[in-house]
Amino acid sequence: MTTPLHPAKPRPGDLVAVLSPSSGLAALFPQPHELGMRRLRDDFGLRTQEYPTTRKWGATPEERAADLHAAFADPDIKAVVATIGGDDQITVLPHLDADLLRANPKPFFGYSDNTNLLLFLRNLGIVGYHGSSVMIEFGRPGAMNALTADSVRAALFTPGAYELTPAKTVGDVQRPWEAPGTFDAEPEMEPGDGWHWHNGDRVVEAISWGGNLEILSWMLMADRAIQPVDAYAGNVLFLETSEQMPPAQEVYAILRNMGERGLLRQFPALLMGRAKSWSFDKPLGAREKAAYRHDQREAVLRALGRYAPDTMAVFDVDFGHTDPQLVLPVGGVIRVDGPARRIVVTY
Repeated sequence: MTTPLHPAKPRPGDLVAVLSPSSGLAALFPQPHELGMRRLRDDFGLRTQEYPTTRKWGATPEERAADLHAAFADPDIKAVVATIGGDDQITVLPHLDADLLRANPKPFFGYSDNTNLLLFLRNLGIVGYHGSSVMIEFGRPGAMNALTADSVRAALFTPGAYELTPAKTVGDVQRPWEAPGTFDAEPEMEPGDGWHWHNGDRVVEAISWGGNLEILSWMLMADRAIQPVDAYAGNVLFLETSEQMPPAQEVYAILRNMGERGLLRQFPALLMGRAKSWSFDKPLGAREKAAYRHDQREAVLRALGRYAPDTMAVFDVDFGHTDPQLVLPVGGVIRVDGPARRIVVTY
């Protein structure tokens, strides 16, 4: 197993950069951004620094890359946190200076479209953290989810092993940021039904690769930050889907194409995030939400059955576009213990 490089962690009182390497939504919705910034300072004890594109709508890929370079090169910056995701961070990758980032490793936190940067850093040997954006997790209405906060705190400050635990209550229904009263109360939650195991008769411990499924499909099409297939042999794969709520057939098609590439069979274990099953465009009811998640699980199992029948899989793990959200190390070690029904990550 290759030893991953965990960048030095910040300590309370340290300075962290808050960037928008994907979308500049902080310019359009300042309230969740400012709430998240306040929690970074007050609850986590960190000092924060913004950059020219942090609150700039429509920043060019070159401008966003320049802010990343400035933050990583600054020795006073001890970590970098994304404001939110988006849909075109792939255009930033060609403008990144790999030598600069490699010479100045920093913990980077983000998910969704930030899968691009996380995998770019992974290719440089730098462990990143899939999770915790300023506007969503730190800026959650009412209060930060306790399980999310515990995971973030461990990933930010504490090296070593951290055991993930299934959430007792979960949610993915949101209220509009611009609506009066949105930030006065926490989002509605529902009982969690735990994780679902497939082929859970073994233990797999290896470094991880993955991210948001839709973004990964774009990266594979553009051949950005993608290594030869056999470079992933023996790794733990993790995948999750976004608020775009891709249909089960689309999820299957992406995985089928990964299978045809010879990619799926490289991974002896797969963690599948609890699928976001509600959006403003698709406000599903409880029964429809459960059906959507069920159909996605069946699509994944169908692809595994065809291309990687021996792979162990765990479904509805609490990471990605879900609440609470647990942080996963990208390029760090994950231990998936089927017989004990345990998942332990190394932060």
